[in-house]
Amino acid sequence: MQKSRVVIKVGSALLVKNQLIDKERMEALASLIAKLRQKYEVILVSSGAVAAGFTKVKLNKGNLANKQALAAIGQPLLMQTYAEIFAFFGIATAQVLLSAYDFDSRKRTQNARNAMEVLLQNEVLPIINENDVTATGELSLLLEFGDNDQLSAHVTHFFNADILAILSDIEGYYNENPSINPAAKIYPKVSEISAETLKEQATPNNAFATGGIVTKLKAADFLLQNHRKMFLSSGKRLEVLEKFLLEGIQVSGTLFEK
Repeated sequence: MQKSRVVIKVGSALLVKNQLIDKERMEALASLIAKLRQKYEVILVSSGAVAAGFTKVKLNKGNLANKQALAAIGQPLLMQTYAEIFAFFGIATAQVLLSAYDFDSRKRTQNARNAMEVLLQNEVLPIINENDVTATGELSLLLEFGDNDQLSAHVTHFFNADILAILSDIEGYYNENPSINPAAKIYPKVSEISAETLKEQATPNNAFATGGIVTKLKAADFLLQNHRKMFLSSGKRLEVLEKFLLEGIQVSGTLFEK
C-alpha cells in the first residue's frame, strides 16, 4: 500500500545550542523520523548550514558573502552529523540543495521530482536545504524563502506531499505574542490567513533565523491555496508531532487546513 508523504522542516534555532551543533536534539529528531517512516514517506528540510559553519569559523554574519562562506563551511558538517546519526537507525541519507529558481523552471522542477521519487522508492531519506552559496533567498530575503519555511512549502507542493510539519521554537500560531502576553492562546486550527497578516514584518527569535512567524504563515498560506495542509508545533516537544501524525491526536500546535 502506498504510504502518505510528509515533509518535516526543522529550523536552525533547534539545531544549534551554545554555538555547537545540538546532537542530542538531532538524535531525538532522527528517532522520531525512524518511527514516522513506518507509516510515511519522509522528506526532511533542514536549515542550519550557516549556524553550523559559525561553530567552526566566527565570521561576521551581517555580511552576505560571509554568510555564504559560513553556509559552505557548515553544510558538509551538518550533513556529516545527520548521516552519522541516521546510520544508527539504519537510514541512509541524501543531500538535496535547492533554490527558488529550481521551482521557476518546469524542467528543473521535474528533474528534482524524478530524483526525489528514486530516493524515496529506495527508502533513502532526502535532506533538503536551500543552496545558500549561490542562491541568496534565505540569506538576503530577496526571494523571501525565509529560513526554509517557504522552501519547505514548495517542496511539499511540488513533490506531492500530503502535509508539511514545521518544527519551530514556538508551540504554534498564537492570537497574541506569547513572549509579551503569557495568556496568549494557540489557534488549534486555521483555514484562512488575512492579507494584512501576511504583510507584517518578519520577527525572527534567533540570531541565525531569517523567518519568524510571518514566513511560516506565508508557507501555510501557499499550501492552503494549493489545498494542502501544514502543522506547526514545537521542535522541543517532538511528542506533539508524533501523536498528531501517528495517532491523529492534536494535543498542541496549529493545523492549517481548508
